[in-house]
Amino acid sequence: MTSTVDSARSTSDVADTLGAVIDEVIRPQATSVDREGIFPRAGVDALAAAGLLGLASSPEVGGGGHGLRPVAEVVERLAAECGSTAMVVLMHYAATAVIEAHGPREVRAAIATGGHLTTLAFSEYGSRSHFWSPTGTATATDDGSVRLDARKSWVTSAGEATSYVWSSLPLSSGAGPMTLWLVPADSAGLTVTGSFDGLGLRGNGSRPMTADGLRVPSTAMMAADGAGLDTALGAVLPWFLVLNAAFCLGLADSAVAEAGRHLTATTLTHTGAALRDAPVTRRDLARLMIRTHALRAFLGDTLTALETGRDDAMLRVLQVKALAGETVAEVTDGAMQLCGGSAFRKELGLERRFRDSRAARVMAPTTDALYDFVGRVATGLPLLDEANR
Repeated sequence: MTSTVDSARSTSDVADTLGAVIDEVIRPQATSVDREGIFPRAGVDALAAAGLLGLASSPEVGGGGHGLRPVAEVVERLAAECGSTAMVVLMHYAATAVIEAHGPREVRAAIATGGHLTTLAFSEYGSRSHFWSPTGTATATDDGSVRLDARKSWVTSAGEATSYVWSSLPLSSGAGPMTLWLVPADSAGLTVTGSFDGLGLRGNGSRPMTADGLRVPSTAMMAADGAGLDTALGAVLPWFLVLNAAFCLGLADSAVAEAGRHLTATTLTHTGAALRDAPVTRRDLARLMIRTHALRAFLGDTLTALETGRDDAMLRVLQVKALAGETVAEVTDGAMQLCGGSAFRKELGLERRFRDSRAARVMAPTTDALYDFVGRVATGLPLLDEANR
């Protein structure tokens, strides 16, 4: 996977390039990716070859040098066509944020040029969606390497990524709650230990992984021992939450557009009227559209808050995924009801978007956890209890 695109490309060039990949590869494969539950390798490789996996990488290593806003637009457009591909790319960008800040130059350069797909490996069987409380261990060995042992419950692109940004308990007692490591996919002792046959996002490869005596050099540590939670909250969380909101927006917007097309094109033979001719139908479509546009406005304000360093930037980041997860669930549900029995057929693509949208509420941090975080910030409490830090 080698980039053929100049790293100084404009936003409009990115949009054009992405549009071509979507038209030629992503959209044609979306149905089969979902139906067969297969990893969207052709789409990921096409995005890599077009230079889009290196969009957020620094120009100094050959990357696009783009910030969160244009990357969010990429995820939004991908989600409108294939939720599985969008989630793979979303997790790649979130992991890239850590690697850009703390990873080795050679890996950064490989990501920048499209030769390296990465992802996050945070969720564990022992702590489930509480990613801030890992149970997997890191142990120093006599030969100077580090042994990692863990049972990860959900890893997007498991067995498909080139590397994993891996969380564990710290090496040293009392160092902090979490340490992050860059784990190569070909590490001995790293295995995919299950399959994924899910309701939605069926091709994103979210499978369990186990590290059993996995060895990495001590230099695989990213940031200081025990500083992983601060890195996760400062470097990963803004990218992960904002891109999740963009993912939800893409699903919701495409569901509204598909519903509008169906209501316009479908007529009742016995009356000759289109479905759109009923005032109640138009009202219900308008409600879905307004909800979607409100999410777009909130996401835009969140990005502006981050870009300008506003005091409420982190509050917006915490709010935006919670709002997006609820919005996309309600909008896709409403689109299904609005289009009636036709929505239950595969042809419209609404039922696929409905299923894909269910993940946002339960993907860590879950909507309930985010509500708690927002309430804590609003009342002057720390984001996490001291026992969780």
